[in-house]
Amino acid sequence: MHQICAQADYTLFSGTRVERDFVEAPSQMLENWCWEKESLRRMSRHYKDGSPIPDEMLDTLIASRIANAGIFNSRQLTFGLFDQAIHSRDKVDVVEMYAQFSQDILGIPATPETSFPATFGHLAGGYDAQYYGYLWSEVFSADMFHSRFKSEGTMNPQTGADYRRCILQPGGSKDGMDMLKDFLGREPSQEAFLISKGLSV
Repeated sequence: MHQICAQADYTLFSGTRVERDFVEAPSQMLENWCWEKESLRRMSRHYKDGSPIPDEMLDTLIASRIANAGIFNSRQLTFGLFDQAIHSRDKVDVVEMYAQFSQDILGIPATPETSFPATFGHLAGGYDAQYYGYLWSEVFSADMFHSRFKSEGTMNPQTGADYRRCILQPGGSKDGMDMLKDFLGREPSQEAFLISKGLSV
């Protein structure tokens, strides 16, 4: 969606050519509609009789969003901190270091005689030392969705047009923080992110 809606003057700044700690925000925004009654009703029907999803089932589904949020976010923290750690040292035993991070942060020992880092493609090839961007982008996407779409209507055409104009169209031709301020009308906040994880603020 980010690339399709891009309207930067130069391809170098088009679509996903934004800061690494902002690039995932537009794709994470799309995930929000999968947890809203209005959009779920529009995209779902019983496969045999075409009946809508019952409210009780929708409520249960939506409530399940925060199931395992703690372990998922601890895992993301583990990956982000591990990525930062190995990119800030000259020499390191990545298997040993990952095992330590896994135990200390997740409380789960790494599988013996395996090398998770060898399968972690984000360690090189573009995300080097920037894996934290997944969680940071989620802070931005939660703020945008809850501050605008939840308050103005998840299917509000004007809010959608503002989102397209302020966030999707500029790409890297504008700083991510400036795009956020344009769309939100203020500095970004982490409050919506924390609430989306089931935490009280």
